[in-house]
Amino acid sequence: MRRIHDVGRVTPGASAVRDSGWAANAKFAVACALLLLGLLLLIDAGAASLTGSRAVLWAALAVLLFVVLLPPRVSACPGRLASRGLLRERVVRTDRLVSVRWTDGVARRLILRDADGGRVEIDPEVLVTNPPLWRLLDEDARACHARGSLLCGAIGMRQLSARIDRETARAVFKVSDLS
Repeated sequence: MRRIHDVGRVTPGASAVRDSGWAANAKFAVACALLLLGLLLLIDAGAASLTGSRAVLWAALAVLLFVVLLPPRVSACPGRLASRGLLRERVVRTDRLVSVRWTDGVARRLILRDADGGRVEIDPEVLVTNPPLWRLLDEDARACHARGSLLCGAIGMRQLSARIDRETARAVFKVSDLS
């Protein structure tokens, strides 16, 4: 039987990598929620209809907006990738991957599954904007594919790799004024 809290531990000496853009996204979520709350309270006070119950309703609406906008915090170390939301953390063993799938729709998601039943959904943009996270996942996925344990998703990983290579090249050209 798998014990989830054991899987979530970082091994000594392993360097953990975190989503570098998470703090800015969290600040944006807070700013949007506070702006909405301020505007709703201002409009209601201007109309002379602000009551305690309406203020609580507006605050609840602002909290709901914050919860919707706050992205999960993604971190990785060799053999492990975690996505921590407000209420729980999901962990997948990247050294034991069996499936990597894409979901289509309004928001594309990368769904990773391991042999122990762990499952994590992440936004591929997190990997595109954080090359160290991508490198850790890619190394482990390649090793799983070479061992034959990655049954589904090698093509999707290659597509993501090509996209990340294009974005990296574009960033290098932009920095060196070649674009």
